[in-house]
Amino acid sequence: MGFWCFDLPTLRHLESFRELRQTEADETLIGFGHVEAVSGVSFLGKPLHQFESKVISTIIKNTIPPDLVKKLFPAHSPCEVLTQREIDRMASDSYHFEKALSPFNPGESPFLIVGGKYSDWLLALGRIDLLKEMVSMARKRGFIPIFSGQWSTFVLPKAKPLEVAAYAIPINQKGSLFDLAQACPMIKRFEKPIISLNPLAEGSLLKKSEEALSFLFNELKVYSAIIEVASEEEMGEVIRGVMRIPSLIPFRKT
Repeated sequence: MGFWCFDLPTLRHLESFRELRQTEADETLIGFGHVEAVSGVSFLGKPLHQFESKVISTIIKNTIPPDLVKKLFPAHSPCEVLTQREIDRMASDSYHFEKALSPFNPGESPFLIVGGKYSDWLLALGRIDLLKEMVSMARKRGFIPIFSGQWSTFVLPKAKPLEVAAYAIPINQKGSLFDLAQACPMIKRFEKPIISLNPLAEGSLLKKSEEALSFLFNELKVYSAIIEVASEEEMGEVIRGVMRIPSLIPFRKT
């Protein structure tokens, strides 16, 4: 269909992408690899995800607006929180981060999206240094790192010091955490490129893709958007929306 750049959120996507490259014999096809921030952090010598409940409880206590707690963590049960001393003892886990990087090749997937929900959590805990270390490791391996987070208006100011090429955050015409009204002017003023995640609001804006994409590209001036589609029909709907926006029609279809 003319597409040449693909999002690769899982290893299964990476395998399919490599099959496509081989079948088409087209080395110009490129991908966006994903590495979760949790893979680069350990606590007391153990993976940080083993302490997720304590991390969440700490963030809820110190960071999350009360009206958003149930929306962000509907199944969480309150438990003991981390002390500042414990937060300070979190350490970079280069072995597991390198292992998470190993399936990707910068020649075929030059862009590496680093983050996910744990990037928000690490910023909330004041440990941007751990994210900086992950970004540095990715650069040393030849990747172009892109930061990704979920809480747009919270992470953008805090993640500014990171040496990344762009910032990928959920932003669409329906909403943005924590506050869409606050996110819009922040995105317009932001100095580095913004990539919109979930631009069609989990498919609810699919039939209004022209309006949704026009809002992102013409009003907010985002740099790019990663659109999730579940079928060829949905892809056709997106293409029709893109083709009705002259500013989005490049020399090569995207």
